[in-house]
Amino acid sequence: MPKFTKRLSFNPEITHKIYGLISQIDELKGQWKMGANLSPQTLGMLKRSVIVTSSGASTRIEGARLTDEQVAKLLKGLKIQKLITRDEQEVAGYAELLTNVFDSYKKLVLSESTVKHFHSELLKYSEKDTRHRGEYKFGNNRVEAKDANGNLIGILFDPTPPHLVGKEMSELLETVQDLLSRKEIHPLIIIGNFIFEFLSIHPFQDGNGRTSRVLTNLLLLKNSYEYMPYISHEKIIEDNKNEYYIALNKSQKTWKTENEDISPWLLFFLTILLKQTQMAISLLSKESIEHLLSEKQMAVWHYMNEHEIITPKNLRDDLKIVGPTVAQILNKLLEMKKIERLGKGRATRYKIIK
Repeated sequence: MPKFTKRLSFNPEITHKIYGLISQIDELKGQWKMGANLSPQTLGMLKRSVIVTSSGASTRIEGARLTDEQVAKLLKGLKIQKLITRDEQEVAGYAELLTNVFDSYKKLVLSESTVKHFHSELLKYSEKDTRHRGEYKFGNNRVEAKDANGNLIGILFDPTPPHLVGKEMSELLETVQDLLSRKEIHPLIIIGNFIFEFLSIHPFQDGNGRTSRVLTNLLLLKNSYEYMPYISHEKIIEDNKNEYYIALNKSQKTWKTENEDISPWLLFFLTILLKQTQMAISLLSKESIEHLLSEKQMAVWHYMNEHEIITPKNLRDDLKIVGPTVAQILNKLLEMKKIERLGKGRATRYKIIK
């Protein structure tokens, strides 16, 4: 796929921006490797939190509506409840696949069978997707603009037609494997380029965006960006969703033309990754607990920092948090070894471990 490397020639200004971002990312990546001495318990909690956050964010980007709290509740009871809505089915599939990638990325290889397997696993619970899960698309899936009444007013993007998908995906995967193994081009440029091409081919009938984000996690992990399970890549994209679509659309307008320009997409991709890397480094600081706690949990944590010893009643009265939630938050802080319990029964009090 000659065009894959041809479009990596940028003007001096864009080249300077791209390699400036890469330089910052890799410098911080080195700091992570040197300073990542977080306890296994903390890393485990971070990973579980990211699974929830990423599964919620990645599906919401595509139109799902479950909040992180609803996602957490769903995943906690996944083995004992039936997945009724499409949103629930999509979240469950994403969470299971992302967990497997985080746990087994060293054994996974980027290949056509892996890509199809990822798609199949993403949609394993989606009843409406049985026909096409794990298989390339059978019909056109162009991106359309419609009015308020659902009438077609224009085509935003026309991806690869179904009969050419197999050929283009095979060429793309072969090219990426070759370039990554030769190590002549920085892996972040190759990965960003690959994700752009994947989204442009749009190989599956549905689920292309979600599949691309799981593939992003896999490829970055396999290229030594080992903090991926501890800061949600998907959440940062969700928080910058408008910029995501604008950058992708700008680059896709030039796709398969004589003057392809993927710089808008690549700069967005690298900017998002820099934010993620910066957040990962902040986990190594004393304030890292803030990345592990919800808004209510943080309120309790700040309250306890302002008072030497507190009781559950203090939290219920002063913060207006109901009793069961207070108990859950205190138990979490105990598990994290951030606070200690004093006394028993009605005389139970708590204080921060310093």
